[in-house]
Amino acid sequence: MTEELAVCGLNAVIATAENHPEQINRLFLREDRLKLFTGICKNLAERKRPYKICEAEELEKICKTNHHQGVVAMILMPAVEPLSKEDLAEWSTEGHTGLVLHSVGNEHNLGAMVRSAAFFDIKYIVISRGDPEASLSTAAYRVAEGGMEHVTVRSVQNTAAFLSDASRCMVTIGSDARARLRVYDLPKIIKGKQKGNHRPGIAAVFGNEETGLPTEVKDACSFLVRIPGTGLMESLNVAQAATIFMHRIFEL
Repeated sequence: MTEELAVCGLNAVIATAENHPEQINRLFLREDRLKLFTGICKNLAERKRPYKICEAEELEKICKTNHHQGVVAMILMPAVEPLSKEDLAEWSTEGHTGLVLHSVGNEHNLGAMVRSAAFFDIKYIVISRGDPEASLSTAAYRVAEGGMEHVTVRSVQNTAAFLSDASRCMVTIGSDARARLRVYDLPKIIKGKQKGNHRPGIAAVFGNEETGLPTEVKDACSFLVRIPGTGLMESLNVAQAATIFMHRIFEL
């Protein structure tokens, strides 16, 4: 049997229906949500795919969470493709910004970062293949609030090796609580690598909340940058930190 993923949460399902209706195989929804999904219900009927009016309890059983907001769409289990040379070339030559996540280990953090990435026009999110908890799960889709439809997610086997290659053609910036440079220095860093009016491709790199980036990953980055604070807390949540970086870069 083909494996499926439950996409739940109002904004996540609406975004899937609007951007990739062909991906929805089945739809389950409360009666009060029907008027919002008449288009995709018609699409499903034309494709001879089912949709069903359900009570909240049945929806919870289908998606295994009570945070369904009255609608669940079943899609084929998304595959995270390896980052290709073509992806990297586009990222670099088009001056895109992307995130590289090394063992963030949390599907909720991944979803939160995808949501912020879509808001700040981040084109790529790269996850490490050895981090099964940072997966395109039901929770990640729900927390992303529809952002999954606007961000390309790719994977790499070895983060440090990827960054070593990427640093030859773009600016790679690692988040490190002990770095000398601060997030306020990002405009100077990026403009210093700019050629004419062409902004370079940028990769902002984040690690595990408890252990941060390992030495070999930090060594592969072009720059290390910290977010200054009061010192009362050792660090921010990784999704919060990534959002601050994304906002600063977006403003450039």
